[in-house]
Amino acid sequence: MTNASALPGQPRGAVVSGRATSRTINVLAPNPSAMTLDGTNTWIVTEPDSDLAVVVDPGPLDEAHLRNVVVTAEEAGKRIALTLLTHGHPDHAAGAGRLAELTGTKVRALDPALRLGDEGLAAGDVIRTGGLELRVVPTPGHTADSLCFHLPADRAVLTGDTILGRGTTVVAHPDGRLGDYLDSLRRLRSLTVDDGVHTVLPGHGPVLEDAQGAVEFYLAHRANRLAQVETAVENGHGSAADVVAHVYADVDRSLWPAAELSVRAQLEYLQEHGLI
Repeated sequence: MTNASALPGQPRGAVVSGRATSRTINVLAPNPSAMTLDGTNTWIVTEPDSDLAVVVDPGPLDEAHLRNVVVTAEEAGKRIALTLLTHGHPDHAAGAGRLAELTGTKVRALDPALRLGDEGLAAGDVIRTGGLELRVVPTPGHTADSLCFHLPADRAVLTGDTILGRGTTVVAHPDGRLGDYLDSLRRLRSLTVDDGVHTVLPGHGPVLEDAQGAVEFYLAHRANRLAQVETAVENGHGSAADVVAHVYADVDRSLWPAAELSVRAQLEYLQEHGLI
């Protein structure tokens, strides 16, 4: 049996619906897969003494799940007042429009195409709803529109797909760029060092109790993969598919298409920096 405290980021345990911190409740979407792990974590975020709640990432367009989100908020004595998106991938955002219909609320996102209402999201924005404070942290890299949300009162950060509760994320080339992603990880590391963030509330997988450890693991993993890709190219593996077959030989082949996106991002990064 593996000791969870020895794993990167100290995962809390099984992924379940329910309270995660004093201000957050997870509603796990029924969309498990190799890419979504246990399913999408839909977060209800609220001040304990407020009757208003914010939903982060409604998840897929699944009627039962979306109604469960509404019911879960109501059972906690809350009314959903706003929806926020970490990014536009369907497993996080496809249900946003329907949740907005169910709740009569707006959707805020970085990408204008995903918004319902006049307000978007940008670096430095602070969302205040019912006394709640969420700070927008730009974290492009997984996708160009990726954001995280810093929840200072819980010393937590909601990371979408930028940091997962288990494994590592894909740099979804060409929209995602490795240089941006590395900068985003360093930005998150500064939250752990300078702002006392210790809890990661991810878009997939378990809650992580050691945010700094998770970020350091991700940075080390990216550096290691980049070195492996550079060596593979030097040894004659010219195409992205060839590099994947060489570097990701121990990874489930069903994940190779996603790995190829990351490899393309790594090759682009190495070329831009004159390393290959």
